[in-house]
Amino acid sequence: MNRIFLGLLIFTPIALAAAYFKLAPTTVFFLCALAIVPLAKYIGESSEELASRTSPALGGLLNATFGNATELIIGIFALRAGLIEVVKASITGSIIGNLLLVVGCAMLFGGIKQKKQVFNRTAVLASGSTLFIAAIALVIPAIFLQSMPMVGSGVVEHLSVLVSIALLLVYAATLLFSLNTHKHLYTEEVGKLEPRWSVPKSVLILLGATLAVAIMSEILVASITPLVESFGWSQMFVGVIFLAIIGNVAEHSSAVTVAVKNRMDLSLQISIGSATQIALVVAPLLVLASLLLPHAMNLIFDPFELVAIVLSVLMVNLIVQDGESNWLEGVQLLAAYAIMAVAFFFHP
Repeated sequence: MNRIFLGLLIFTPIALAAAYFKLAPTTVFFLCALAIVPLAKYIGESSEELASRTSPALGGLLNATFGNATELIIGIFALRAGLIEVVKASITGSIIGNLLLVVGCAMLFGGIKQKKQVFNRTAVLASGSTLFIAAIALVIPAIFLQSMPMVGSGVVEHLSVLVSIALLLVYAATLLFSLNTHKHLYTEEVGKLEPRWSVPKSVLILLGATLAVAIMSEILVASITPLVESFGWSQMFVGVIFLAIIGNVAEHSSAVTVAVKNRMDLSLQISIGSATQIALVVAPLLVLASLLLPHAMNLIFDPFELVAIVLSVLMVNLIVQDGESNWLEGVQLLAAYAIMAVAFFFHP
């Protein structure tokens, strides 16, 4: 698997060349997407290497910060370009993708080899309940606007900022729970990563990959509007499916790989944890960052996006209630993702 990601690095210079020689925007978009996939993996891997040399609290903070760097960078460039709905769609897609597509694949491929896979029910339900609170927080601003349609945009912006701060505080509490007061629920399965890279090498790879992602993201975002016009896709579909998957492929593959090795605890920590970080960290940080940009982003999501998020959270929480999984539950989650993806494709 590592060789595959290493081989994909060739798309970084190819994407740069395609943009320089002004090839078709659709070609540039997909080349940039392929280039970002391995770069996102190396950002995550280098941050894990650095985190392994620090305390659990600082390591968790490092992983939370750089684990979502790709989504944040793409989101910031999209906000700067005024593609606010694309950013919201990518947040939606990242949440439902982690919960339905990744957990579904993990349970399916893990369940093929094992008749039944078990995991720490308490830890997973704690993550699930935190995610449900985040989903409710995303729903509240939309309900508020529906009940008070005449409210000014300033009130909506202030509400979004306050909700964003509340989400970040919840995430801080989640870190305290998982890394301090109840760390025994999480560390048994994960263990401690043995460093493979030196600190200078880790820092160099982290900085280099982050810079490369920033360059690729700027080119990719500039190609979104021509792509939408060329294929007739909606911005929501591009955000929910393509942008959401691009920055998470490495995490997706890791979650499925460890599930096949019958380590469902770790697999669910990766997938549900990633969805939680998107809702509690990426979304609020993008709202706060947008205050410094020409186009401010609020937390008023499309009703269909909100329904997809809430249903995804409810489905996963329902399936993990018993602390065990099988391949059929994986198929059910994948079917739900496929249905939502088709619906987003036809959504205007």
